[in-house]
Formats: sequence, structure tokens, C-alpha cells
Amino acid sequence: MDLSYGTEYIAFREEVKGFISKNKDKQPKAGAEPGNPELLAWQALLIANGFHSRTIPKAYGGYGAEPDIIKPRIISEEFSKAQINTGFSGQGISMLTPVLLEMGTEAQKQQFIKPTIHGEMVWCQGYSEPGAGSDLASLTTKAELDGDEWVINGQKIWTSTAHLADWIFCLVRTEPEAPKHQGISFLLFDMNTPGIEIRPLVDMTGKANFNEVFFTDVRVPKHQIVGNRGQGWLVANAILGHERGSLAPPDAAQSRLDGVTRLMNSETIGGEKVIDNPVYRDRLLKLQGSVLAQKANDMRLLSARINQDQSAKLAGMIVKLTGTELRHEIEGLAIDVMGEIGLAYGDNPYLRGNGSWQYQYMYYLGLIIGGGTSQIQKNIISERGLGMPKEPKIEAK
Repeated sequence: MDLSYGTEYIAFREEVKGFISKNKDKQPKAGAEPGNPELLAWQALLIANGFHSRTIPKAYGGYGAEPDIIKPRIISEEFSKAQINTGFSGQGISMLTPVLLEMGTEAQKQQFIKPTIHGEMVWCQGYSEPGAGSDLASLTTKAELDGDEWVINGQKIWTSTAHLADWIFCLVRTEPEAPKHQGISFLLFDMNTPGIEIRPLVDMTGKANFNEVFFTDVRVPKHQIVGNRGQGWLVANAILGHERGSLAPPDAAQSRLDGVTRLMNSETIGGEKVIDNPVYRDRLLKLQGSVLAQKANDMRLLSARINQDQSAKLAGMIVKLTGTELRHEIEGLAIDVMGEIGLAYGDNPYLRGNGSWQYQYMYYLGLIIGGGTSQIQKNIISERGLGMPKEPKIEAK
């Protein structure tokens, strides 16, 4: 049985390898923040060569390639193998851009997509509120129309990258008398607009990855709405699908697993390499199997997007649940492999990998909760994916 991709894809793989060999020294340093000149230049280079924003039309700043199931997989494989920076992602690219392509006006596509995919416009997501987490539709941040402007008042919480963002895509209640799922609108606005206050929240990694955001009489032009007034829940659900698929991509898991393998070949237990210990090697092989399954599922989803007659509803539902838990296990194996050094943190001189294993371990523990907890994800899979009955609800007295 011939499992190779074929002549066309063999040639494409060589093209990707050639790009990496020629340009690997141009990639930005690890940890480059949004707006870093090296990151922006690298992003532009990736897009120009079709290794980022590959199928986004040229009219909106993308590469403009035809959809293909195999080529994105080859790009991911080779970049992961060579440990090459895959470019800037972020919520604007992975979540907002696909929805604008599907539901935005032509003016919105022209204004936002190119600067977003090129990393020139950084976005944050205004969804969760103190009283609207798992039940997002119960949000209370309101927007009232005053002439040609929306006037926004309320609060958001757990807002990732708000302290770095240029713009926000935000759910607000515009029809207070409508049923809760029907009274929501989806607005876009500049984070420098007067009346916005950002308060950082330090999470378990020790860094302020989240924020509280307060809106006090924030005025937003009327036309900066995606979809129709009161139909924001439709837009929100489309975005949530993209968010859950972007929280733990399989290519990143493969790259981290490769790092664990290298670590197991350098760390020792009783004078022997960890890789030679059957207990640790068994854990590694199980994780390898899980990563391969994630990558196969990712190809199923890509195939379904290209071939509209295919359904991958259930395949999409499992990504967030399995992906975040898998990443937490990978980082946990690395910490165990390092023994007592795995407990090091902060400025400890014995840190391996600049502390990235410990940081990612705590970060993905948080992501198992964020973006919809694993318990919520299991309910979604059960009820919407498998058609099982909903859990009973106790009527209020």
C-alpha cells in the first residue's frame, strides 16, 4: 500500500524545506510581543510565500491559494520538525477573520482583515462577564443607540490580551426586552476609545494574561456591527467554534512532544537516559498516539471545510476538550522527566527551557477551564454531538 502524498506534494515539501533553510535566521526571537518589528517582518514573509493566511484572498492581504487538505499539513510538519516560528496568530486571526470573511460587510473585510493577519492590528474578545461565564447569553453589558453611535456600559472579565489589543470584538445587549439569545449584538471598536478601563488579572502562571475591562459611556459608530442588530448570538457561536479549535492545535502539541523526546534523551535517572526507562517511554508512546489522533482529526475537519457535503460536527466538538487536556499531559511529562528540577520556577538557575515547561503546564491547566470548561465541553459533546438527553434541571420555586 502506497501511503505517500504523491509527486505534487513531494515537490511542495521540498519547497517548504527550501524556504526554511534559506530564511530560518530571519525568524523573531521566542517570546516576541505583538508589534515587534522582527515578528511583523516574519509575518509578511510567511504570507508572501503562502505559509500563513494561505487561503485568505489576496484582495484582503492573504496569499490567495486554493483550499487543499495536504499542503497545510506539510507546512505544519516541516515547521514543527525544524522548530520554526509559524507566525503571529491571536484571536483576531484565528477567530474574527474567518467570521468576517463569512458574515462581514465588504467595507469591514477591507478595513480589518489585512492589518489583522499581518499582525498590525491586535484584537481581544469581549465575551465573559462576572455573571455570564458558562451561560454567556445572560450577559448584561448594554449598548444603547444614540443617533449614529452606540453608547456602551458594563464590564467584561477574563479578557485575554486586552492590555495589548488595538481593537475588541464585543458582545453587548441591545434589545433588553428580547429573549436573552435574541437581544445581543456583535460590535467592533477601538480600545483607545474614551471610557474604557483595563485592569490586569494575574493568573496561576504568575503573569497577567487576563484582564477586567470596564466600559463607561463608550461611544462606538453605528456601522461597526457584524451581522444585524440582535443577531450577535449567531456571530458569537461561529466565533466560539473557531476559538475552541484554536486553543490547542495539534501541530503545537507535536512540537512540544518533540521537545519532550529531546529532554528524555538528555535527562538521566540513576545514570541512564530517561528515554531508556520503560515507564517513561510508555507514557511518551501513549502521548504520541494521542497527538497522531489529534492530527488525523484536524485533517478530517479541514477536509469537511473544503468539501461542503461532508459533516464533521462531532469531530469539531472534541478538539477543545482533548487538545487542552493533551497539552497539559505533555507538559506534565516533561516536568516529571526533569525530577526535582521540574519544580523550579521563576529565576531559578536550574530551569530547563527558560521555564517554558512549568509555564505551559500551569497555562494549560487554566485552558482546561477557560474557553468552556472540560465539564461543559463533555455536556456539549453528549447533548449536541451524540444526541443524548439533557441533564435534568430543577425548577425554580
